[in-house]
Amino acid sequence: VIYNNLLQSLFQSLIGSLTIVFSAIFIMFIILFRYFYMALIAMIPNLLSAASVLGIIGWSGIPLDIMTVTVAAISIGMAVDNTIHYIYRYKKEMKSTNSIEMALQNAHTTTGRAIFYTAATIATGFSILSLSNFFPTQLFGIFTALAMLIAFISSLSLLPNLLVKFKVFQ
Repeated sequence: VIYNNLLQSLFQSLIGSLTIVFSAIFIMFIILFRYFYMALIAMIPNLLSAASVLGIIGWSGIPLDIMTVTVAAISIGMAVDNTIHYIYRYKKEMKSTNSIEMALQNAHTTTGRAIFYTAATIATGFSILSLSNFFPTQLFGIFTALAMLIAFISSLSLLPNLLVKFKVFQ
């Protein structure tokens, strides 16, 4: 009964925390980028990253516990970092080159490369936890590594496509 109440409280806390976190990030994006629509575009990779990891956890039938709930927060943090770095570099390149193709190429070869190496390093580091003897720690390592990869992919594939499709900074 106590464990069931703990899990119920954890689930409610997760929903409340994610709502507050995404609201705060959205407001921060509005202040940072000074455009409402830019903030909406920047939110999409972040929402996708957290939703994908939580969806895979749920689809796998793995119950939410203290370790698996933490993965959502980590994936949000990583995706937000990637998003801010990429958008700022793309904006800078658009100002200097005035060409979408050159801006994307330069953003990918500079910031994109850094995002790749960061995601690969963090994913590798967290995947080491899969060798643990404690099953919740194994799950934490596997899903955090997966979250890093999803954040990386969404930042370097979905985000550039959204920036081009919605003609941001043109």
